Amino acid sequence: MSNDSTYRPATRLLHAGVERTPFGETSEAMFLTSGFVYDNAEQAEATFTGDVVHYQYSRFGNPTVAALESRLADLEGAEACIATSTGMGAVSSALLSHVRAGDRVVASRALFGSCHWIVANLLPRYGVETEFVDGHDLDAWAAALSRPTAAVLLESPSNPMLDILDIRAISDLAHKAGALVVVDNVFATPLYQKPLELGADVVVYSCTKHIDGQGRVLGGAVLGRRDWITETLQPFTRNTGNALSPFNAWVMLKGLETLPLRVRAMTENAAAAADHLAAAEGVTRVFYPGRTDHPQYELARRQMSDASTLVAFEVAGGKEGAFAFMNALRLIAISNNLGDARSMVTHPATTTHMKIGPEERARLGISDGAIRFSVGLEDIADLKDDLDRGLAALRSR
Repeated sequence: MSNDSTYRPATRLLHAGVERTPFGETSEAMFLTSGFVYDNAEQAEATFTGDVVHYQYSRFGNPTVAALESRLADLEGAEACIATSTGMGAVSSALLSHVRAGDRVVASRALFGSCHWIVANLLPRYGVETEFVDGHDLDAWAAALSRPTAAVLLESPSNPMLDILDIRAISDLAHKAGALVVVDNVFATPLYQKPLELGADVVVYSCTKHIDGQGRVLGGAVLGRRDWITETLQPFTRNTGNALSPFNAWVMLKGLETLPLRVRAMTENAAAAADHLAAAEGVTRVFYPGRTDHPQYELARRQMSDASTLVAFEVAGGKEGAFAFMNALRLIAISNNLGDARSMVTHPATTTHMKIGPEERARLGISDGAIRFSVGLEDIADLKDDLDRGLAALRSR
């Protein structure tokens, strides 16, 4: 099938980007090859000059990886995509390919720990000025973006507390400052939010999460305008080696086929789990964008078509209370991964956001009692029973 936009997402996720070999296979072929051969020396030369389109080396491009990139771009509504070895490879490549010494980068404070490290520590090493702002404060964005800026980085919903940021308003301010807007869309998934339609320039994913979503492989993706992808990002990724393996690409292609089914069911479970936790003794706060008590509920409704698969909540008793709750669980795993078919909890203050320090965690509302809950595909009755098991242990401390 051609990339026909008249088909709906679930259909395109099965058929977009398919290029069958002469053998006529039903499943996409897996090209586990490091390199490619040429018919003659002249073809090799023409390939390197760009006069002939031919695969050269799997670090530069591979048919299986290209199929994944094509399908992701089709789903996102982007002109082009480059797949990377990990989600953090996607974030770092998007920023490092674009900025240079003397540039400025402005970012929301509410970032995943490794993203925060890149902005706070790595970019300044290379002479890039960086500034963090409260993502909800448009006046703070306006002040930070009153000077020329090369790039803006934000997450919405944010990791781990599910803050919702106004992508359109921030993008408008950023573009006036000359900035490229990069949005990490992992929590929303490409099914529930379209940052490019809201004014963003670049979207990044950890494909490890919902796109594979079954705990098998690592991968990432950067999506945006074709000219920026080919002229700015591609030379960087080709020459620095941030390439996705063909095997991982093939696994993710299979993951995309079931993405709508998995994400829909996980979201239904997440909504039910959020309501269950909100009514429970010992839970002091619940953050879920689909609940009317979420601080940015109305904004979430405008930007997102659904609330997705993550719930953040806070229990009484700080770290000790959180650990008692988590250690009593039998079904829900303790893991720092998310977006998986299996339900998982993590304690951000001692894992994913440990290194940003207590002061920054306090600014972000990440208390010692905060828990991030990635809701999976288990029967919701079993998940509620397991949550009750943790809550009972919390109350009996």
